[in-house]
Amino acid sequence: MAGKGSNSVQLRHYNERVVLDAVRRFGQASKAEIARFAHLTPPAVAAIVEALVAGGYLAENGKRFGGKGQPSAMYGLASGGAYSIGFHIGRRAMDAILIDFAGQTCAFETHDYDHPDPDSIKRLGAAAIGRFKSQLGSVHSSRLIGIGISAPYFIGGWDEELGFPGDVQLAWRSFDLKGHFADTQNLPVMIENDASAAAVAELVYGLGKKFSDFLHISLSTFVGGGLVLDGTLQTGPNGNTAAFGPFPVTHSTLSSVPKPRGKFEVLLHRASIYTLVHHLRINGIDIKRVRDLDPMPAAARTLVSEWQDDCADALAQAIIGSIAIVDVEAVVIDGLLPAPLLMETVARVRQCFSEMVPPGLIAPTIAAGALGARGSALGASILPLYLMFGPDTGVLMKKTNDKKPLLIGS
Repeated sequence: MAGKGSNSVQLRHYNERVVLDAVRRFGQASKAEIARFAHLTPPAVAAIVEALVAGGYLAENGKRFGGKGQPSAMYGLASGGAYSIGFHIGRRAMDAILIDFAGQTCAFETHDYDHPDPDSIKRLGAAAIGRFKSQLGSVHSSRLIGIGISAPYFIGGWDEELGFPGDVQLAWRSFDLKGHFADTQNLPVMIENDASAAAVAELVYGLGKKFSDFLHISLSTFVGGGLVLDGTLQTGPNGNTAAFGPFPVTHSTLSSVPKPRGKFEVLLHRASIYTLVHHLRINGIDIKRVRDLDPMPAAARTLVSEWQDDCADALAQAIIGSIAIVDVEAVVIDGLLPAPLLMETVARVRQCFSEMVPPGLIAPTIAAGALGARGSALGASILPLYLMFGPDTGVLMKKTNDKKPLLIGS
């Protein structure tokens, strides 16, 4: 009987997560809608909803009129149910974000630097967490459930391209990023690749509401990606699924890109913000960040257009190679580009793709992402929420290993 009782408790916890996931997907939902989505009986849903309201995780948001019978009470996520902090440690800046249980941004800040050395990250991170906790106050801080961190793999690398000091890469090799924040903040800490985190954010708050199978391409300092299948982020045994940066493509047409020694170029040398900024600087336009292109300096317009054409050609090649292996509904392109530039670039990718796609492949929708430069930090902040509240089957299976959880989004 003890064994059965334990299974019953685990099943109840799983069902609670499914109910929360239903409400997150719908925005707000009635008990009947939740029951249909979760394949649970109305009495079971009623009991779970009442418990979640009492626990401060759901809130009644009025009633829906106009249907048959009595008006339906509508439930939404309670903003104060929990809070989470996300960090994106980029190669040129660190973003910090505080979100509430309903996914609303409570605070956001960004800090530029020439290179991300561990000491600076420790200092900036601690200061941001202190400000976020102060904003929440003691009562709401007690509902701060964890910290999510997104960062590029080999963050201290690529010193030749970015001009990082030689000791930066060595410092990162000996720095335990997860352990530092877990020990100093006494909170659970999760780490994910920055491009995968951006895909998670798109899954939960962006076009993932429309597509459950998509490739997400992040045009950041370097290019990266994430793969979502059946509403679940795929990371692979080495966390390297859809890395995209090393994807082989043809040689660049830009005069600023040296010819590769081998037969192929790699995508990151054609479809990266680093390549765009370098192309501008080589041609006399000295900008520090890609956001300096909004509004567009007149002298930069032709050079930016050259990069867009070269980038679009390379991305179209990478997309064709990818969909020949993995069938997806959509390819979502997002990242650091200002919104007008992103829309223009995505339009050129569509055009290049349509010109070169071979017979036998079903073309996916190619769309601009909805979240922009904040995507990786937002994705990082989602990780603790889904670890604690997402409908992962590990709740039933009592997983105890240290593998990355699969994130099931909306």
